[in-house]
Amino acid sequence: MDTNQHEIYEYARKRIRQKKGLYFHFVLFLLGSIFLFIANKWIGISEQNNWYIWAITSWLFVFVLHFIKVFITDSFMNKNWEREQINRLMTTQEKKIEQLKNEVENQKPIE
Repeated sequence: MDTNQHEIYEYARKRIRQKKGLYFHFVLFLLGSIFLFIANKWIGISEQNNWYIWAITSWLFVFVLHFIKVFITDSFMNKNWEREQINRLMTTQEKKIEQLKNEVENQKPIE
């Protein structure tokens, strides 16, 4: 397996691991939400407050952030994007260095 194929394989493996973690988080969220609902309604832990709604809403917010990271952010900010950004910054730096060299060469020497 050459370097490029190995890199593609590692990226695919990382993405699968991320998606698997997200699916596990979703199942855990559902089971936890059911448990919190049962704890509030049937066991009677502070029924008048409906505290479980705040806990489930907070957990849902964290799950949505996890979803955004896996399916939105990481899908377009991958290795190719990273390489492109590095190349663009290197090109910009090389242009600035060349410009500074030209400025130094064109300056009159101090006598």
